[in-house]
Parts: sequence; structure tokens; C-alpha cells
Amino acid sequence: MSRTRIKICGLTREEDVAAAVAAGADAIGLVFYPPSRRALAPARAAELRRLVPPFVDVTALFVNATDAQIREVLDRVQPDLLQFHGDETPEQCERYGRRYLRAFRVGAPGMENSQALLKSCELYGSAAGWLFDSHSEGYGGSGRVFDWSLVSSESARPVVLSGGLHAGNVAAAIESVRPFAVDVSSGVEQSPGIKCADKIAQFVAQVKRADGN
Repeated sequence: MSRTRIKICGLTREEDVAAAVAAGADAIGLVFYPPSRRALAPARAAELRRLVPPFVDVTALFVNATDAQIREVLDRVQPDLLQFHGDETPEQCERYGRRYLRAFRVGAPGMENSQALLKSCELYGSAAGWLFDSHSEGYGGSGRVFDWSLVSSESARPVVLSGGLHAGNVAAAIESVRPFAVDVSSGVEQSPGIKCADKIAQFVAQVKRADGN
């Protein structure tokens, strides 16, 4: 069985970066969406980025950001991957010549069933992967689970599963969807933006258990 990759998103502190790396995360996510309680200024993100060792990717998450905001993050933070979580068009995602993830809010208008969801996804064939999150009033971070049966592991692009995951349900999620990767934020927190090292370790352990390791 292939190994499920793990991304820990919404990191804001040095100790949380260290905990994610020590637990074996493949990637960390830094949020550049000001309304989020996990949002970082580029200067602060650059400080955290310097703590990330080789072979752990840094993902920069944007929600309807301006071109200037994105270019500042590219210049100062040097992320390995971009994640677009808003209403960005394929052209806007491709503009920077960088590998990117496109997030889809399952259950949002026009994405209520598997056929409609696939139609939305197919517009972003240039994405490195398709990330599936639960629909909420805001953009991400709701901590809610969506109907996993709407997502197929046979998608044209690698599937990244998000939305309400935690140590108690991630094994079932992996068994149901067989995603390329899982992405967790609130499920490993003690409060918004403040991660818990024990919860991170437990989450990673459950992913490994689901993979048979």
C-alpha cells in the first residue's frame, strides 16, 4: 500500500513547526488570509520558514489574495507550493508559474454532488493536486467533515483530503477515500492557531496505522 502524505496547516509558532517536523509531517501550511485566526504576516512567515528542514514542503495558503500580496509572499517566504482556497480562476492560479493546489469546498453551491464537484475540478487540470474541504460560511477551518463518498481516489489529479480530520477519524477517512494526502489544522489544535504536539503525534500515528505501518 502506498504511504499517505501528511500536511499540518495553520502553523503560527516555532514549537508547532518543530512538533510537525518531529512527528514526520511531509508538509506544513502557512496561512495568508487576514480574517483567519491562523493568518501570518509575510515577515513572520519567513521566520517560521527558516526553521523548516530539507524535504519538508512549505505551502502558502491564499484566499482571493491580490497579485501584490501573493508576490510579496513568494519573494519573502519562498514557499514550495501555493494553495488557492478562494474563488481563484485557473488563470489566476497559473499566473505565478508555481506548482499549486486547488481547494474545493464540498457542498458549496455548484458542488453539492459528485458530478458537479468533478466538473468544477476539471477546470483545474494544471493543479499539482485537488484538495477537498468542507463547505462553511468562511473559507476553510470549519472543523466539519463532509460526505467522503463524493470524492474518488481515481481523480485525474492527486487527492488531498481535508475538513474536520483528527486522530479519531483519519484512519476511517483514508480507508474510505484512499487519498494521496491528508491535511489537518483544527484537529491538532488546543485553540485556533495553537497546535498541540501530542495531537499532531497521535494524528500522524493514526495515518501510519491506516497505511499498515
